[in-house]
Amino acid sequence: MIISKTMRELGPMQKKILLLLVGGLTLSLTHRPDVYFRVVKKIAKEWKKINELSLRRSIKRLYQSKLIDYKENKDGTVKLVLSENGKNKILKYNLDKIEIKKPIRWDKLWRLVIFDIPEDKSPGRKALAAKLKELGFYPMQKSVFIHPYECKAEIDFITEIFELAPYVRFLKVKSVDTELDLKNKFNLL
Repeated sequence: MIISKTMRELGPMQKKILLLLVGGLTLSLTHRPDVYFRVVKKIAKEWKKINELSLRRSIKRLYQSKLIDYKENKDGTVKLVLSENGKNKILKYNLDKIEIKKPIRWDKLWRLVIFDIPEDKSPGRKALAAKLKELGFYPMQKSVFIHPYECKAEIDFITEIFELAPYVRFLKVKSVDTELDLKNKFNLL
């Protein structure tokens, strides 16, 4: 998954706005009333969570990042729309469908995710550990996970969604003392 620097810098608020815009795009493409009402209900639920000031700041950042654009209506109002760049990027930010792609050849580097998350963020810590396991990471310790394939962009996204970025570190290492065991676990022999 290739994610531009601009997208990695976006916070959860901007990503929610992009998802809302995709909902609008979905509404414009659907002709089924049951899908329409389901999408509207989800959009309304997310919309209530966003306060107006944060929304204005987020829209400004999205516009500056060229992920959204605007169109002026004849009545003087402005309509926000996903830019082509935004449409291409939005699909990369679905947490439930995020996955780490296996390359044709392993680059012989290990990716370590280590974290020290405060107790007041315990639910986020548990969610992060669960997501890492779901993505195929091997837990070396309670807060140290390892994977053989490139996944920096995915980890950046996950830690931002869970609001844990200040507590998580990502390392690429050439060797690990348990390498033979890890190669076996990841079928790299």
